Amino acid sequence: MTLSLLDRTSVLPLYYQIQQGLLDQIRSGTLKAGDAVPSEQEIAERLGVSRMTARQALKSLRDIGVTYTERGRGTFVSANKLEKNIRQVLSFTEEMAARGLRASSKVLSFETVQAGEEIAAALHIQKGDTLFKLQRIRMADKSPMGIECSYIPQHLCPDLLKTFDPAASLYRTLSERYGVRMTVADEVVEAALVSAQDARMLQIPRGSPVFVFTRVSRVQSGQAVEYVKSTYRADRYKITHRLTRLNQELLTK
Repeated sequence: MTLSLLDRTSVLPLYYQIQQGLLDQIRSGTLKAGDAVPSEQEIAERLGVSRMTARQALKSLRDIGVTYTERGRGTFVSANKLEKNIRQVLSFTEEMAARGLRASSKVLSFETVQAGEEIAAALHIQKGDTLFKLQRIRMADKSPMGIECSYIPQHLCPDLLKTFDPAASLYRTLSERYGVRMTVADEVVEAALVSAQDARMLQIPRGSPVFVFTRVSRVQSGQAVEYVKSTYRADRYKITHRLTRLNQELLTK
């Protein structure tokens, strides 16, 4: 891989010329998904620019979603962003399998807690009722994608702590062992900047954009059985909607 020479007489900023040079290599396939992008130091030394200029060029590539950074490893070319399926109630494992990726998890906590006001109201239970709390880093092909924190009322699956492998699919266990089958969910998506703690776990720079999902899953009867708070990397995900327009005749009546 080569870094294009800069035109120092051009009105185009140096960082932008570097960005465009790297972008051309990504678009042409010279740099492929998963390939490492030159570091700040390498760009600065090879092109004779400041570290600040090199940093700005790399940041601009991350901002448009064509690269991502893993803390301690460097910057890499992004694969096509994964489309978050918001039209079906799927587990992370099911979503990744549908895309030909291998899902895995790093368990952060698996314990019983008492329901606070927000979760109790969402699940229509009493404040202080016992919940199972499962917090995991969700990974696709060993790359961290998001952090999920699920809350399940204990009365639905009293021995879950003993029977569930937290590295496996929670939805499959709930369905096959306890007969709890998620069929519908209400989900809110918000944009946010990642916290320092979550940035370390997701291996992205502090302050990077993320999607925050808040979901309440229900069984066929309408009973709420799960409350989930998730943080997913915006450099690896995209949200799409299909919009329809009402019949124009209806609008004029």
